[in-house]
Amino acid sequence: MPGLPLQTDAFVLLKRPPSDSFQGFNVFSAEHGALLVHQRLPKRTAGKTGSTTVALDLFDEVSLRLESSNQGQTWFVQETRLITRHANLGRSYETLRHASALAALVARNPVHEDGRQQVAALLRQAFTSFATGARPDFVWFKSLYCFARDEGYPVKQQWFPTLPVADREAVATLLNRPLAEQTATLAAVARLQKRLEEYLTGHSEILLD
Repeated sequence: MPGLPLQTDAFVLLKRPPSDSFQGFNVFSAEHGALLVHQRLPKRTAGKTGSTTVALDLFDEVSLRLESSNQGQTWFVQETRLITRHANLGRSYETLRHASALAALVARNPVHEDGRQQVAALLRQAFTSFATGARPDFVWFKSLYCFARDEGYPVKQQWFPTLPVADREAVATLLNRPLAEQTATLAAVARLQKRLEEYLTGHSEILLD
């Protein structure tokens, strides 16, 4: 019986330990949500498994041709086309840490069908910002806030008013001004990040860890 086919664009979020001759990945598709895919490990070290199949890497945006033999529980990569690769994203430990936190956040939290396009847009914008050298704590704070908002949680109506006036001004700046114009200190962003995480832990079903 032929396998179930699927063609989709997706973001590579997590890399699983290899098994046998395959490497597993968690990916996120705007059309289909979270998918578990397996790619055959390359026999060569040139970075490709074939003329039309690029070896997947973390944070890639790729076009995938997939096939499943178990009704979509797991998928095997038949062909890949690279859309965007942020090759320099891992050069900074802090950037890699925050980008990995965002990827893990999306991977561990089921996204409703109505919100998948927004999450895909968020991933695309955030990974680009991380890769172009924006301060990663700014990008991560804004990404977490937007993810919670887009998932339907009233962060603006319920969390934001509980902050002191100075913190409300700082949050508004973080959310609304371009990254290049941000001036908040590392300590200030970390404190606001903690406040937001505490709110989400107590008032949402979002899994942060």
